[in-house]
Amino acid sequence: MDQVTKILDRLLALHPKEIDLSLGRMHRLLDALGNPERKLPPVIHIAGTNGKGSVTATMRAILEASGKRCHVYTSPHLVAFNERIRVGTDGGFVSDPVLYDALQRCEDANAGGAITFFEITTAAAFLIFAENPADILLLEVGLGGRLDATNVIDHPAATVITPVSMDHEKFLGDDLADIAVEKAGIIKPGVPVVSASQPEEAFPAIVRQAARNRAPLKILGQDFTAHPDQGRMAFQDDDGLIDLPLPVLGGSHQLANAGVAIATLKAAGMLPDEPTIEQGLKSVNWPGRLQPITHGHLLEMCPGGAEVWVDGGHNPGAGVSVAEFMGELEERSPRPLYVVSGMLTTKDPVGFFRPFHGLVRHVGTVPIVSTTTARTPEELADLARCAGLEATPFQSLDAALADVAACAEKDGEPPRILICGSLYLAGEALARNGTAPD
Repeated sequence: MDQVTKILDRLLALHPKEIDLSLGRMHRLLDALGNPERKLPPVIHIAGTNGKGSVTATMRAILEASGKRCHVYTSPHLVAFNERIRVGTDGGFVSDPVLYDALQRCEDANAGGAITFFEITTAAAFLIFAENPADILLLEVGLGGRLDATNVIDHPAATVITPVSMDHEKFLGDDLADIAVEKAGIIKPGVPVVSASQPEEAFPAIVRQAARNRAPLKILGQDFTAHPDQGRMAFQDDDGLIDLPLPVLGGSHQLANAGVAIATLKAAGMLPDEPTIEQGLKSVNWPGRLQPITHGHLLEMCPGGAEVWVDGGHNPGAGVSVAEFMGELEERSPRPLYVVSGMLTTKDPVGFFRPFHGLVRHVGTVPIVSTTTARTPEELADLARCAGLEATPFQSLDAALADVAACAEKDGEPPRILICGSLYLAGEALARNGTAPD
């Protein structure tokens, strides 16, 4: 076991709960570290249920196309913890020596105090970001917003709220209005805020919090739009129309994500010229989100001509977006769709699976070995059946794919295979495939 893994394991044991939303422990540790959160470059703070990663990746691509150095903080990771911390000095994931040094300093400063894993690792990220030069920090909320460990930045350059849907009800509330209150907690006095289109129940909390803080609010569909136009994307606001390429990330929902990213950079005063935006949009990369597998071990296990997709979406809102994308593929190029899925006990499988009704030939449910909080394949198969889908449990990803291969051979049609339901499963699939993020 390497040094980074050992210290991460120690930090996991510092609090009896994985999640315990509060800012007190975070402020205590940051004070002991000399308040690195006050020494950061300008920050764009990103909250929401779905699309945070895509919006962040799009902003990063546009900013880097303009020559900006971007620190980026996202979670969770797919394969290696280092993926959470991208350092703007060279644009890559944090190195093991730099990560270990920051984690060790945080462990020493914490002096054995109770603190969650996300809090202490976020403090380590702030140390790294404060000590390495960059032009901007794209800071993604871990969970919620109001009491999230990232919400210690007093005056970001802009805040953004991506679509809100049901998720983490145990911690954030059991209806969209309550969840939106938590997400809107990142809005700061006088700081511009950009919101995606939201469900009707979520809007009042965001509008109210922006008004309370006198924060200029721009809303997709009201103050700006992003829509397809003759094979391109048109971004339009009060200042006019920008003609841009369609997003390279899969799914029609990525038009909205790209629009929100552009509007946020504009609100923060960081939007480059049109050719640079176009260049950035062509280079967006966000692994594990409707990612096509074009080579590697998993593809070799599948029948000739098979399509394989990996997606880490895990809540009802994500289920709608992914199912819509699969439906669009079916219209353009019909073939039987097989789903291979694993999910955590904290998620809503019936809500996730329901949009796939009528699209899917069969669901194979699998364990997730990289977490102790996954549903058993048998339990998940029962819940997929509750959503109206045919489902069979398997004891490994390989076994589920072998069954798809056997079915496809019997049918005589090359299948379309979607591995989905959890970022943990997406990470395991990419690692098994030999295509971990780099």
